[in-house]
Amino acid sequence: MLTLIKNGTLITAADTIPADVLIEDEKISLIGRDLKLPGAQVIDATGKYVLPGGIDVHTHLELYVKDTVSSDDFYTGHKAAAFGGTTTHIDFANQAKGESLHQAVDAWHKRAHGKACIDYGFHVTITDLTDDVLNEIPTLARDGVTTLKLLMAYKGAFQVDDTTLFKTLMKAAEHGMLVMVHAENGNAIDVLIKEAVAKKNLDPIYHARTRPFWAEAEATLRAIALAAIAGAPLYVVHMTCEASVDQLRYARARGLPVMGETCLQYLFFTEDDLARPNFEGAKYVCSPPMRTRRDNDALWHALANSDLQVVSTDHCPFFFDGTKTIEYEGRPVKIPGKELGRGDFTKIPNGVPGLGDRMIVLWSEGVGKGRISANRFVELTATNPAKIFGLYPRKGTIAAGSDADLVIWDPAMKKTLGVATSHHRTDYNLYEGWQMTGWPEKVFVRGHLLVDGDAWHGEPGGGSYLKRNHSQI
Repeated sequence: MLTLIKNGTLITAADTIPADVLIEDEKISLIGRDLKLPGAQVIDATGKYVLPGGIDVHTHLELYVKDTVSSDDFYTGHKAAAFGGTTTHIDFANQAKGESLHQAVDAWHKRAHGKACIDYGFHVTITDLTDDVLNEIPTLARDGVTTLKLLMAYKGAFQVDDTTLFKTLMKAAEHGMLVMVHAENGNAIDVLIKEAVAKKNLDPIYHARTRPFWAEAEATLRAIALAAIAGAPLYVVHMTCEASVDQLRYARARGLPVMGETCLQYLFFTEDDLARPNFEGAKYVCSPPMRTRRDNDALWHALANSDLQVVSTDHCPFFFDGTKTIEYEGRPVKIPGKELGRGDFTKIPNGVPGLGDRMIVLWSEGVGKGRISANRFVELTATNPAKIFGLYPRKGTIAAGSDADLVIWDPAMKKTLGVATSHHRTDYNLYEGWQMTGWPEKVFVRGHLLVDGDAWHGEPGGGSYLKRNHSQI
């Protein structure tokens, strides 16, 4: 079936042009003015923008942590993503101790099977680098996994040492793969956490106070230095503060192939939010933590000036009160959540929802308030993610031959964001009650209409796994 989107204004990372788009066999087959195709289903986009579907490269769906699991799985998370204008995401397949990397990927395939509604890929998180695992790294590419993540924090659980990080960087450089790092000094943080617990400083605010910005800045520079020695590209995830961006800027000014992302929540919230009364601060607990208003402003500046390359979400939702049941698609759901850490911040599940909010909030607060242009919005949410993570030009742009992942965006629509509109399977939203201007009206994945206003047409199992190429940046 042919679908013709007429009279819209196409926005890519490079151009803003009035044009029609023809969708045929899940691809964009033709772009032009005043197209007329007999028999095509015509969608009138007069007064609307046509954007490439968003790509969120940092999510954690159905992630099992101590005593609970992140509350969105590959169906509910994908539904939320689509309603927010995101049509592709990349999740993290975490290696368990003693497990091979392929076993980790297989485990995540099982989680997605029969549930996925949008297209998706995987990174692999390395936690146990034996010689066999090191030699396994190059074989991941045959499964379309070309990115590796290591965590420099969470001592005693996921944290790797510098030797592990450096060996992985060297192997990645040899085989054209990209290493991602969670950059925090886990050793220093571990000392500060133990000190806070000993002093009975257990409120949510101490999650932030035991993870100071210098721990992030130091680890960022250390990871950059090791990558430079190894001759490897590096991608620093969820950057939160001015000091870390300074390290990235320093490296990029010297020609090093390093890139960074921030996440939506770090543009708005601060450490003060973790001090909200009645345990409300637990809603904002994620790692790294929220920082200061000055850091919010510095991140906006870095996005506008291309010091940062991507905005993601680190979507890892938990119920605020998992003792209570909510309804999702008419079914009762109850999953242990943030209440597990009431009285002890170290037991609060780390993570916040955001997969369905990213595009809407970034447009309204970024484009709508003149912080970034519409073209830069597309670059940060779709084109750069596609290029960095081996999906371009199949994804991330509007071009003949690209997948028809398209969003018809109404820049004038005013709507209130919150639990009901975001469609996450959880009981709170960080942006509850925020008034947004600009909203995705229709969302297509490979030409299939998933979202039409408030109507959901997605189907479990309709999403496709993406075998990714090597980074193109």
